[in-house]
Amino acid sequence: MRIFTVDAFTDRPFSGNPAGVCILDNEIPEELIQLIAREINYSETAFVFPQNDSYKIQWFTPKMEVNLCGHATLAAAHILYELQYCDSSESIEFISASGTLTVRKTGDKIELNFPRLFVDEIESNEIVEKAFDIRPLYIGKNDNRYLIEIESYEKLLSIQPDFELLKSDDLGRFIITVKSDLPKYDFISRYFAPGVGVPEDPVTGTAHCYLAPYWAKKLGKTKMYGFQASARSGCIECELAPDNRVFLRGNAVIMHEIFPLWK
Repeated sequence: MRIFTVDAFTDRPFSGNPAGVCILDNEIPEELIQLIAREINYSETAFVFPQNDSYKIQWFTPKMEVNLCGHATLAAAHILYELQYCDSSESIEFISASGTLTVRKTGDKIELNFPRLFVDEIESNEIVEKAFDIRPLYIGKNDNRYLIEIESYEKLLSIQPDFELLKSDDLGRFIITVKSDLPKYDFISRYFAPGVGVPEDPVTGTAHCYLAPYWAKKLGKTKMYGFQASARSGCIECELAPDNRVFLRGNAVIMHEIFPLWK
């Protein structure tokens, strides 16, 4: 077992989204996986082990397993390439709860081939408006998340959620986004996930599986740049791909290798 910490969706240390990456020789009990994720205490830790010519990958928050995570997948791929578990000229297949995810190097970035995800438009509700102190331009929802568009970038930056109020919502995961006025980016977002033990996630690949098709339709583009405006912040290059998929591209930086001394 080797355990690393990696900053994902950034090319600078101490920014982007930190993830744990645990490279295993074989499966270990899920109870131990959850304890390791809780000990690392990042929003997600990826657990990876070889399976035939592919790798099985699972993602755990300090509280529970999740079925898809972008930044921890990017972090895991970065470790496999940089430490030469995998040839950088070849793609990696991750077997996951969300199906097979293909990852490859493209230029100086790593490209994730992820599913496009969607919400259905709904009426706004009092919990969302009060908890974020917003008046949505659009609000959509599926059985996992809300996607909310607001008008003001300044308002997006100033949001301080009422997490106690959000606990009364049935989902507990919220993407909030605005059209960008910044020349480098097409849209800007923040992501709050108290329902899975993550008050605010710094840079969220899965959120961009929703944001890319949403903004592609609004902006008439197939390739866009999203900026996630957390305290750490980071950028994700997004491109619509065939078969209802989306390419998410970004960089990563290895920060530490943790040497487990327990037995």
